[in-house]
Amino acid sequence: KPQARPARPFFSSGPCAKPPVWSPDKLATESLGRSHRAKIGKTRLAYCIDLMREMLQLPDTHRIGIVPGSDTGAVEMAMWSMLGPKPVQLLAFESFGKDWVTDVTKQLKLPAEVLDAPYGELPDLTKVRKEADLVFTWNGTTSGVRVPNADFIAADREGITICDATSAAFAQDLDWAKLDVVTFSWQKALGGEGAHGILILSPRAVARLESYTPAWPMPKLFRMT
Repeated sequence: KPQARPARPFFSSGPCAKPPVWSPDKLATESLGRSHRAKIGKTRLAYCIDLMREMLQLPDTHRIGIVPGSDTGAVEMAMWSMLGPKPVQLLAFESFGKDWVTDVTKQLKLPAEVLDAPYGELPDLTKVRKEADLVFTWNGTTSGVRVPNADFIAADREGITICDATSAAFAQDLDWAKLDVVTFSWQKALGGEGAHGILILSPRAVARLESYTPAWPMPKLFRMT
């Protein structure tokens, strides 16, 4: 067993502990319970997006969307909408990364290359190919193993990168120049609830959306164009 333990060991696959300054009166806002289509709802969502851009130091070139279905919904929107025109690689070293393997290989039925590793270890990152699309988890929620940085991703890559960063956003530095799609929810580092997912798109990701039409039927919730 590890000798060093965190001061607040309240981190899990579900919603995590609230920040120390949180209290229920933080929810006392006039937008509570209002539709996201109402003017007040749209204003509040825009405010959240502006705050996330500032806190994450996100480039102005990137787009931020708030979507249903928590991080899972955001990852699946990206995969269903963008994968297909290039070879696909997946890094699978914890439970959520293995879920994305199931989605890609059994649901979308794409002939993907799976780079896997046992819990507690990382796959061989030198096998990541710049001509392929890459789906990976930055920080494994269930295993606690993370990629050290984004050096294994080529700056001149031909494929796009789809990064599940739900256990990394707001807690670890993300290399925005190497990440084309970034997804997360507020339930990890911010201790929020899991209802909403965040989808961040680089210009390369937007270009893929605008130039590619998937061969499979697209649920309405997944249609981003």
